[in-house]
Amino acid sequence: MAELHTGVGRQRGALPWPRPRRIATLSVHTSPLHQPGTGDAGGMNVYILEVARRLAEADVEVEIFTRATSGDLPPVVEMAPGVHVRHVTSGPLEGLTKEELPGQLCAFTAGVLRAEAARPPGHYDLIHSHYWLSGQVGWLAKERWGVPLVHTAHTLAKVKNAQLAAGDRPEPKARVIGEEQVVAEANRLIANTQVEARDLIDRYDADPARVSVVEPGVNLDRFRPATGDRDAVALAARRRLGLPTSGYLVAFVGRIQPLKAPDVLIRAVAALRERDPGLAAEVTVVICGGPSGSGLDRPTALIELANSLGVADRVRFLPPQTGADLPALYRAADLVAVPSYNESFGLVALEAQACGTPVLAAAVGGLVTAVRDGVSGVLIDGHDPVDWARTLARLLPDRLRRVALGRGAERHARNFSWHRTVSGLLAVYGEAIAEQRARLAGRLSGDPALSCSW
Repeated sequence: MAELHTGVGRQRGALPWPRPRRIATLSVHTSPLHQPGTGDAGGMNVYILEVARRLAEADVEVEIFTRATSGDLPPVVEMAPGVHVRHVTSGPLEGLTKEELPGQLCAFTAGVLRAEAARPPGHYDLIHSHYWLSGQVGWLAKERWGVPLVHTAHTLAKVKNAQLAAGDRPEPKARVIGEEQVVAEANRLIANTQVEARDLIDRYDADPARVSVVEPGVNLDRFRPATGDRDAVALAARRRLGLPTSGYLVAFVGRIQPLKAPDVLIRAVAALRERDPGLAAEVTVVICGGPSGSGLDRPTALIELANSLGVADRVRFLPPQTGADLPALYRAADLVAVPSYNESFGLVALEAQACGTPVLAAAVGGLVTAVRDGVSGVLIDGHDPVDWARTLARLLPDRLRRVALGRGAERHARNFSWHRTVSGLLAVYGEAIAEQRARLAGRLSGDPALSCSW
C-alpha cells in the first residue's frame, strides 16, 4: 500500500477505511476522451483516465460526468470495463470557451442530479471533482446525495496570477471566489505535492486536516526506455516522426500557451546561437502540441517568434502525438524541456524521465518534485533564455553527463506509478466516507460530538 501524506508535515500509512463501491467523477470542462496537448486537454485528462482505469481494476466503479461538446457523442461511453463517461448536455455543443462555462454550471448540475435520480438511492458513495468548475457542481451534489466531496484543483488561480507569464491574462476574480468556496466545502482536498498543499493552506485558508498529498503517477508500461542500443532506438524514433537524424534534439511537449512557456526554449536557442553558433547549428527544437487558452489569441506566435529571432531553421512543430508516437518522441530527444511558469505537478516531465530522457525544467510548483535536480535532470531558476542557453551549452555536448542523467531519470520515474496514486486516493476516500458515516450516525443519535462538522 502506498504511503499517504496527509496534511503538511505529517505522514501516515493507509488505514483499513471503507472502500467505495461507486464514484462520481466530475470533469466539466474537458473529457478524458479528448487528446491531451491541445485545447483544454492536458495532464488533468491523463490523470482522470489513468486513475479511473485503476480504480475499476480495484473493483471500484467510476462514472465520469463531462460536458457534451459534439452531437456525434453517445450519451454514455464505456471507456474501460467499470468506467463510463457520461456526456451532459449543458449549453451549445461547440463554441464555448472554458471561461464561458460558469454560465452553464446550473445546466450541468441539473444533468448530474437527474442521472443520479434515475438510480437507486445511495448509488454513489463519493464524488471526486477536478478543477474548480467541477468543484462547484460537486458542492451541490454532495449536499443532495449525502456523500463526501473530494476535490483536486489541478491548478490554482492565486498561484497562477502570482507567477503570470508575460502577456498572459490573469485569472478572473470569479474563479478565485469559486475556488475559495470549493476549498471551504470539500470534505477532502487532494494536493499533488507538498508545495500545492502549502498553497491551499496559506493562500486559500484550507483546513490542514482536510488536505492530503497524493502524488500523480506515470504509466510505466507505456512510458519506458526501449530495449536495445539507446542511439539506435533514438535514430529509429526520429525517422518514425520525420525528425532530423543527426544533431541534438530538444523537445517541448504540451499545450501551446504562455503559461507553458515554449517561447523560452526558442529564445534560448537564439541566445545559444550568439554564445556558440557551431553548437546552435546542431540543435533542433521540437514543439509538440496545439494552441490552448490565451495561446489561441495568436496561434502562429511561436512561428513568428522563431522567424524574428532568425532561428526558424532550428525549430520544428509537431501536432499532439498519440499512441506509441509520444513515447517515441521522448526517446528521440536528447533532452525534454518543461519551462512552465507553473505546474501543479508536470506529468510530461515524468513521462519523459520514464523513457530514460533527462529533463530541463523550471524550478516551480510540482516540477521540483517531478524532477530530481542533478539526478534525473536539471532545474533552472527563472525563465531567462540566457540561463536556459547556458544549461543547453553545458549539457548537450557532455554525452556522459546526459547518459548518467538518463539513467537517473528512469530510476526516479519508477518511484511513481498510478497504482501508488490510487492506493493513496482510496485511503483518502475511505477516511472521507468513514467521517460522513460517523456524522450521519451522530445526527441520528443526537450526539453533538459525532454530528459536528468536519
